[in-house]
Amino acid sequence: MAGAAALQWLDTELGRIAIASDGPQGGVPLLLLQRFRGTLDDWDPDFIAAIAANRRVIRFDSLGIGRSGGQVPETISGMAGVAAHLIRALGIEQVDILGWSLGGAVGQQLALDWPALVRRLVVAGSSPGTITEGPQPHPRVAQVMTKPANGPEDFLFLFYPETDSAIAAGRASLGRIAGQPDRGPPVTAEALMAQVRAIAAWPGVLHRATELRMPLLVANGAHDVMLPAYRSFVLSQQAPDAKLVLYPGAGHAFLFQEIDDFAAQLDLFLA
Repeated sequence: MAGAAALQWLDTELGRIAIASDGPQGGVPLLLLQRFRGTLDDWDPDFIAAIAANRRVIRFDSLGIGRSGGQVPETISGMAGVAAHLIRALGIEQVDILGWSLGGAVGQQLALDWPALVRRLVVAGSSPGTITEGPQPHPRVAQVMTKPANGPEDFLFLFYPETDSAIAAGRASLGRIAGQPDRGPPVTAEALMAQVRAIAAWPGVLHRATELRMPLLVANGAHDVMLPAYRSFVLSQQAPDAKLVLYPGAGHAFLFQEIDDFAAQLDLFLA
């Protein structure tokens, strides 16, 4: 299980960046890009253990997030630039990317702006940008996700369908996340607003989706109230080498609800 013992700091010209590395060394590492308001401590530790069994997995707090210094970029391109800078500062030639939610947008932008750095791209519970047709986010989402602090009931609403099995899985995951020792500070109000501005200003990638020529795995829960699964379908239809995986009993946090299955999908895709 991943834990605080793996925490390190990398001093860069952009600022001090907190990183954690799990799994065996060697091969192409998997770099995780976190959700809106998430830090490196907000990945489910059981999920990290599952996906790091056979590969190096790197988590980090981007600039102005959690333990890292600097200021949060106010554009998605700027956030992608931080990830590119980190990859180079670590001396890594190429990575696989798993971006969840906001991290999925950052991952798509990174793959477009620095394609040589990205071998394979996983876009989880995310979107290629604003899509006016099809299902839209639940009307409560914006109000809940921008509260000064989110509690367990907020996360259950945002991340899991209202079924007994999903809620039970959600409570278990939230418990594992909260139970990790030596958790870093949460995202500040200033950082939250910078992320909101970046999301609002992002033009999306649909007009450039055909340029995403690396293998692409698009995954989501069929009942995502934040970023409806239809958006994952649209991205999978536009990118030239994309595979779509949807989980019928899950929502935005499908990757923590269906850990074993999604870890197996990742193993197949990244092999």
